[in-house]
Amino acid sequence: MVTAVALGVLASCAPRVRAPVETPPPPPPPPVVEKPVEVIKPGQEPYRIAVLVPLSGNNAPVGISLANAATLALVDTGKKGVRITSYDTAALGAGVAASRALADGAQLILGPLLASDAHAIRAVAEPKGVTMLSFSNDAAIASGRMMVLGFQPAQSVNRIVSFSVSKGMKRIAGLVPQGVYGQRSSVALTQAAQQYGADIVALTTFERRPAALPAAARRVTDYDARQKLAVGGQKPPIPFDSLLIADAGAVAASFAPHLAKYGASAGSFLMMGTELWNTEPGLVRSPSLNGAVFAAVPDARFAAMARRYGARFGGTPSRLASLSYDAVLLAVSVAGGSWKPGQPFPAAALADPQGFAGIDGIFRFRNNIAERGMEVQQVTPGGFVVVSPAPTTF
Repeated sequence: MVTAVALGVLASCAPRVRAPVETPPPPPPPPVVEKPVEVIKPGQEPYRIAVLVPLSGNNAPVGISLANAATLALVDTGKKGVRITSYDTAALGAGVAASRALADGAQLILGPLLASDAHAIRAVAEPKGVTMLSFSNDAAIASGRMMVLGFQPAQSVNRIVSFSVSKGMKRIAGLVPQGVYGQRSSVALTQAAQQYGADIVALTTFERRPAALPAAARRVTDYDARQKLAVGGQKPPIPFDSLLIADAGAVAASFAPHLAKYGASAGSFLMMGTELWNTEPGLVRSPSLNGAVFAAVPDARFAAMARRYGARFGGTPSRLASLSYDAVLLAVSVAGGSWKPGQPFPAAALADPQGFAGIDGIFRFRNNIAERGMEVQQVTPGGFVVVSPAPTTF
């Protein structure tokens, strides 16, 4: 089944784009229900954009948010002559969805959401010269005409290590989960430490189950070795002044009592997180995370977009909705310039080294991956507070 996403003609105060594995979803927004509004003059060839995301199944809340946000971006810009159509990769299958999109004349594909769908879509779209802007955070799929817009853990880790070192904390430990995300975070932590002149004093991998956390906390704090060196019942201090927990904030909060048991009590070190924390506003209610920091894309513009989204569609968008919003902003900024009606979107338009600006701040493509300017936020009882702003230029 093909679901059409509506166009709009009303402009608002949306941020402008300068021309030239996945995280848990929030409560689901309502389905896409608007019918397309025709704004293309008779005889005029439209710019056709396909959004390939799951609109049914377990990932539907995120996919629907992405589809709706694409519509919202078009409405906000007031750009005419652009047609956006969404295709359900869950119901159709990624390859069939891509084939239908191209049969309908798609000149640019926004998607997929899941890295597992990338190969099937690429096999259909790339031979036709069609560029794909994926919402996945899996850097492994970035090649050819497949671009990756998803937030990268490596960039988040690099930013937070840079921040901690700037505060004089150069003895870093890491707790990373088993799996691809943990592996990439581990590599990023090691590389960032080398780049900024810090030392990795402990790097511990853990299983994502509650029973495994105490042993991981014991290892990362070097508790047994410190116990042997105890004098008069006093053990040496923990070996690190900052600790990266490369997992959800809720996992970090679960680690806190175990870390305290082995000598790493709250306040004795700087707890650091990744971009995953940005989707968990409830972390402010966890006393053990008070003062913890994490790196993420700027939030201010997303909050404004979310309000417009709620007014139009109802509900709360997924934090990933900004990816499709910014992708549409980028596309319409090129339409009429290097992107000619009836022609595939020009991949060369993505090569601007100064990048683009959108809901999530500045970004540019390096090796087919969106490089982003990130800010550092701190967890406080009153909410997340920016303690180091994102850059405004590259």
